[in-house]
Amino acid sequence: MKVLVVEDEKEVAALIRKGLQEQGFCVEVSHHGTEALGLATSHQYDAVVLDIMLPGRDGLSILKTLRKQRNAVPVILLTARSEVEERVEGLDLGADDYVTKPFYVEELISRVQAVVRRASGNQLSLLQAGDFTVNLITHEAKRGDRAIRLTAREFGLLEYLMRSPGRVYTRTQIIEHVFGYDFDPNTNLVDVYIQRLRKKIMGSSDSDLIETVRGVGYRFLKP
Repeated sequence: MKVLVVEDEKEVAALIRKGLQEQGFCVEVSHHGTEALGLATSHQYDAVVLDIMLPGRDGLSILKTLRKQRNAVPVILLTARSEVEERVEGLDLGADDYVTKPFYVEELISRVQAVVRRASGNQLSLLQAGDFTVNLITHEAKRGDRAIRLTAREFGLLEYLMRSPGRVYTRTQIIEHVFGYDFDPNTNLVDVYIQRLRKKIMGSSDSDLIETVRGVGYRFLKP
């Protein structure tokens, strides 16, 4: 899942990014309100962590614009402990939750996971293809009764493909959504991770669940 973190304090933003990435999220960071609004309106995110005090557009202004555009992406506000009025205004504008500074990164991550689950209606907490299942909440993957150990990146790649079975994703799309924009689009990183996944999830008597579409990319096959 992809999260936009909007925080002008770079050290705080780096801590949030690291914590979310360790939980398998793909994270994009913006330190400026105007830039963040452009990202939020032109890209699809599963959640936005939004500081209120920002250079350029402030967080409440960004939230108000998103809701006016009927953009229902879950938003968690980062607020100063003393600014009760801002928290109330943010909730009135359509924020899904807020966290007061200073905060524990673990708490913020839990709140991000909670708003994402609520937004999906919990029905997408389990992805399944035949006897292969992936639990998005516990990050567990199984082939029948066999547990499959996956790294955070492997899990993120698998989830991205399984959410739209049959859809072909280009290597560039996978790089952007799973690995982030810091990677060279010409790298063979995607191919390496696809091969790792295939080895781990392949059953003993069936065909490959991940298909290579020559000249295009990859897709997860419909059961």
